[in-house]
Amino acid sequence: MASLQPETVSRPVLETRDLTINFGGHVAVNRVSCAFHAGTLTSIVGPNGAGKTTWFNLISGQLAASAGSVRLFDEDITSLGAPARADKGLGRAFQLTNLFPNLSALENVRLAVASRHRIGHVFWQMASKRRDISDRAAAYLEQVNLGKRADTPVANLPHGDQRKLEVALMLALEPEVFMFDEPTAGMSVDEVPVILELIANIKHQQNKVILLVEHKMDVVRSLSDRIVVLHNGELVADGEPAEVIASPIVQEAYLGVSPDQEPRDSQGAAV
Repeated sequence: MASLQPETVSRPVLETRDLTINFGGHVAVNRVSCAFHAGTLTSIVGPNGAGKTTWFNLISGQLAASAGSVRLFDEDITSLGAPARADKGLGRAFQLTNLFPNLSALENVRLAVASRHRIGHVFWQMASKRRDISDRAAAYLEQVNLGKRADTPVANLPHGDQRKLEVALMLALEPEVFMFDEPTAGMSVDEVPVILELIANIKHQQNKVILLVEHKMDVVRSLSDRIVVLHNGELVADGEPAEVIASPIVQEAYLGVSPDQEPRDSQGAAV
């Protein structure tokens, strides 16, 4: 399947070139090349063990590549660790929350705001004294419907609220690339729309790259401009959502449908 190309020729914001990682004798991600342009939301799908989160970890710097490269605004950032990549504009929300459990929700976001704006050498002392930093942090909490939980220690927040807080931290860092790894995992039905609306609002800005790993096909269909499919660590499909979802390789590898059956989504509806 041909890769989806932007309507106008422009350099990609983010690109992986032959990105590969080996764990012993197992190739978890195998020579994956893909470019992402501003204003596009790309969903990365595939069966369990396909390499989706591993590819995310290679892009964001949690794992070191065995071969290939990661480029941001055409700069090779492959040798940089996760903090340096975040400083250059890569924002990552994790499948498992990555927060300071003994600090309040507001304190967590306040530290992220201070870090983004380089307020002082000791972020905590400086951020706690700055009203503008606190006001900005409170605004991010309101965006994820956590304003009433501002003073609650993270350890006391339910899992769904911790996921929302992690999104607030990523918003506070103002990245150029937003990376969401199953952002609605563990959330109740009532909580999911808050996160999906946030992602949609980021998409509407038209100047950010959004990467989304997601198993819920209804979420993928509603948000995606493009779908990339990984299977056994390799990129096997890349294109517009309807085209990719209906392709035989996706129906068989991801949705468990044999090529001679009518294409259906994960809820069993014909596509």
